Amino acid sequence: MKLGLNAKLVKQSLASHSWVGVTVGALMYLVCLSGTLAVFYPEFERWEQPDVAETMDYDPAAVESAYREIVAGGEPVTHHMFVALPTEAVPRTSISSENRGWFLEPDGSLGPAVGHDWTHMLIDLHLYLHLPQNFGMVVVSALGALLCGLIISGFLAHPRLFKDAFLLRLGGSRHLEQADIHNRLSVWGAPFHLMIGITGAYFGLAALMSLVLAGAYFDGDTDALSAAAFGAEPELHQPARTPAIARAIEETRRLAPEARPFYVTIEDADVPEEQYMIVGARHAGRLIWAEQYRFDAAGNYLGNVGYSDGEAGRQALFSVYRLHFGHFGGLPVKLLYLVLGLALTVVSVTGINVWLARRRGRDRLNDLWAGFVWGAPPALGLTAIAQVLLGIPSAAVFWIALGLAMAWAVA
Repeated sequence: MKLGLNAKLVKQSLASHSWVGVTVGALMYLVCLSGTLAVFYPEFERWEQPDVAETMDYDPAAVESAYREIVAGGEPVTHHMFVALPTEAVPRTSISSENRGWFLEPDGSLGPAVGHDWTHMLIDLHLYLHLPQNFGMVVVSALGALLCGLIISGFLAHPRLFKDAFLLRLGGSRHLEQADIHNRLSVWGAPFHLMIGITGAYFGLAALMSLVLAGAYFDGDTDALSAAAFGAEPELHQPARTPAIARAIEETRRLAPEARPFYVTIEDADVPEEQYMIVGARHAGRLIWAEQYRFDAAGNYLGNVGYSDGEAGRQALFSVYRLHFGHFGGLPVKLLYLVLGLALTVVSVTGINVWLARRRGRDRLNDLWAGFVWGAPPALGLTAIAQVLLGIPSAAVFWIALGLAMAWAVA
């Protein structure tokens, strides 16, 4: 079966597909490789600190008492303060500022400091490529948008796509072998790859999109757009006090007995008169990350945002995260994301391999690419050893090890 496409369109699509793929292939490889591993970041966090006590039970009053102890002990209160409640994926309780955090023991006392430096390095590689965060997020999100373009141009460039759906010529021509691997994985993984591209593009390009949407629907008022999408922030003027965390958790349980609270965020925590609490609760059988129940500092209920029962667009926005990282459906879905993520990683590599195979002869560019591709996985393994066992900053180790792998490949 052949797609009825104009020959000129096929030629132009192939040219654009090749040049875009070559331009972004190396960065796409790192983002796909790290993203495939990042699906398991909760498991990596537990692996980094295996001696932390784990239990699904906790006392909200003890959590609030521990928060008071941290603040009374002189820990600077940052703009956001965080309480992580135990879940099946991570059965641990912790309290954190924007600078550092502590686990809680089963009796509610403060335990060891939170230390997920290697996992955070992996996530930062996927989200920002270790670039400054605002810039890096835009770069990675642009790669997501380009991935969508590559998928579309790839389909348009191959009119025999369905006829050759099972064609795999291994062991012969290097060009044909790599092209077949690239095309077969691209075709069969296209729905997943397109979903990853769209959701990945959303994370960083949402800010740019908001400027357009605010101008079109809210007379340029981005705050009004944010309120429509994510709920307006409450305007509070209240006596300064320590947040009534226990009351907020208990009230959420009463309001939504079918939901499980799994985090509390104290917003504007450094401005006591305006601070308020968000209790995030997971609703079983729903793709949304959480419904958010809001409370003032005294624990009085202010309302929910509407991610579970609001407009469809608002529910969709808060489902992007779990859909992108495969954090729904348990271990089977994570393993499926592992397989499909590795397939997309191989697609990124074989696309460059096809381009290199078309060139006449072999030079240092081939060797640099081989060192880059085969050097990245062991470099990540080395960072885990350096960070977890030796306490050496892992981001620097990764890029140094990757550079050495490329230099060795050339030598």
